[in-house]
Amino acid sequence: MSVELTLQGSAIVDIPSLYAELNRVFMADEDWALGNSLDALDDLLYGGYGALQGQQAVTVVWQDMETSRAALGVAATTAWLQHKLDQPGTFNTAPLQAQLLALQQGHGQTYFDIVLEIFASHPDIRLQPA
Repeated sequence: MSVELTLQGSAIVDIPSLYAELNRVFMADEDWALGNSLDALDDLLYGGYGALQGQQAVTVVWQDMETSRAALGVAATTAWLQHKLDQPGTFNTAPLQAQLLALQQGHGQTYFDIVLEIFASHPDIRLQPA
């Protein structure tokens, strides 16, 4: 059986609100929430818990996707990378600096691009812009 879930892109104004929306849609019946982590998103999409548990085919309708694209664009991504760089010893800074430089030069991935890449890596989940 196929299930359809809907993300409200207009509710996504920054990275924390992305995870709030993901939790609203995917984790409503759970007694815990995803953290603000790309790894957590990837784990969620494997389908072992939340709304995806036991589902074989899922369509995720992303309403107002362009609003989300703008909210998770260069500015949000720059702030996210800089926050990681501001924590010496916590993260491997060389790749983060390379990501930041690529972004500043206009050819790096935004947070939104990374989220789309994660969704694309899960073939049982169809992402449908709306």
